[in-house]
Amino acid sequence: MHSLVFFCAQKVISDHASTRKALDYIPREIYPVLFKAAFLDLRTLVLRDVVQRWPFSVLNFSTILKRCKHCDRDVIREKPNKQCLQAVIMGVKDYLINELRQNRIPNTRKSKASTSQDNCKLRKHRPLRVVDLTGLQDDGDRQDADTIGQWSRTVALAKACIEISRTSRRDEYNSSKRRKGKNGSPLEGAFESQLSVEIHANLFVTSNSYGTVKDALLVGKSSPLCLKCRDLRAEELSAKKTISILELLDAVVLRKLELRYNNLGLSGLSSVFPYLPTFENLISLKLPYSNIDVRHMTSEMEESFQSMVSVFRHLPNVKELNLASSRLSGRIRELLSVLQKPLESLELPYCYLLPADATYLANSHHAPFLRKLDLSGNNLSDVLLNPFCQILQQASTSLVYLDIMECRVMDRQLTSFLPALKLCSQLQYLSCFCNPISSQGLKSLLHTAVQLPSLKIVVHPIPVDCYEEGLPWPPSTYDLIDYSIDQQKLSRVDAELNEIRLKAVRTDIVTTVELYNDFSLDMLQLY
Repeated sequence: MHSLVFFCAQKVISDHASTRKALDYIPREIYPVLFKAAFLDLRTLVLRDVVQRWPFSVLNFSTILKRCKHCDRDVIREKPNKQCLQAVIMGVKDYLINELRQNRIPNTRKSKASTSQDNCKLRKHRPLRVVDLTGLQDDGDRQDADTIGQWSRTVALAKACIEISRTSRRDEYNSSKRRKGKNGSPLEGAFESQLSVEIHANLFVTSNSYGTVKDALLVGKSSPLCLKCRDLRAEELSAKKTISILELLDAVVLRKLELRYNNLGLSGLSSVFPYLPTFENLISLKLPYSNIDVRHMTSEMEESFQSMVSVFRHLPNVKELNLASSRLSGRIRELLSVLQKPLESLELPYCYLLPADATYLANSHHAPFLRKLDLSGNNLSDVLLNPFCQILQQASTSLVYLDIMECRVMDRQLTSFLPALKLCSQLQYLSCFCNPISSQGLKSLLHTAVQLPSLKIVVHPIPVDCYEEGLPWPPSTYDLIDYSIDQQKLSRVDAELNEIRLKAVRTDIVTTVELYNDFSLDMLQLY
């Protein structure tokens, strides 16, 4: 649904030449509507002009592209169009280059008073200070030629910062030559620009983009276009390169740090960790696939682990922690008990948890506040089952997201924790994918699920009785994924599940056997 103002904005931007002439006469309050209309209709030339003449100090994508009274399309939740984002970057570059060149004093005979007055006028005409791109969606695993993912955005922004820095230095050099007198000394009245625009973005750095991003962060110290990182995702970087990036980040701006596939191990992480307390607003720390294994520790490894524990004590605002595929058997209490604030998101998949770990979690100060819990790949079929039920009970009033994929859960274990699951009134996402559950067990699960008022997604396994004859027992994860399926049996089960949803008037719940990667976790509101 569009308002009359939005329809008018679409009409205005339909002709680029007319829009360019009209921009100086359009009230500043209309600019956000023009921006959204141009972004939605892929009017890249208009977008570039609108950004170049942006009349506010902040251009925030999340604010402008969200659902509003003029347009109910929530564009910020969609993957950004590549050409539109490139047009915005070009608009920022145009804006800065124009301002840089206007700031060079053409008449060196101006008095100090007149120069001061001109400076004030220039400041009034260049209000833009921050371009905030942090709300943009990532492209995930799906490649799309029309959209632009986080890695490509990072490189494009870094190159823009470097280019603006070079342009600024070149223009400053040429301008200083013109301002020099006969004896080569600078003339009185030379203007030193204070022009600066910050680009706030979530950066994705790999070994391939490391050099470009580092250069952009370095020049940002003195460049008119300064790159500020709110969320950093670094993949396949050595400890040395990771540290060199962290040293260049704004300690106040960074809120999320993800070090993935870096194979740092305890020794590498212990060299990176001392830099973390510098980031006073850090609320999310993700260290998946970091090659941590505490089961066979040497004295050096134990020292590195204790160093990590010590740093955890000095992370006062962390609410989200991901330690996926870290073999932390028996050491969860040491790591998590020192955190000052209760965690709201905890991911411990494939961590080889022991009963002591699960029991600690059930009784910890974190449990009543957990909104996201991922225990995938841990064996819930035996001694971890009871403490897992206790965790669900403790988190029942807060839990929004639960993932117990590949936890060896069978019908007996499912029956044991369904009463605790039924208490989770805020649950929106449930995944029990790749567990050996029968069709009868699956129907019992759905009978409980339809009673959860907030539930939206259930990712369930293919029932074991829907496979062809000869499925090994107990089946491995490999068996459950690759063994032949009886499609007729699966279709009958799907129909029965749909009947349960229909009778409960819960057709709003999506049930699927596919890993569901598009579920938005914005409701967690962690950062």
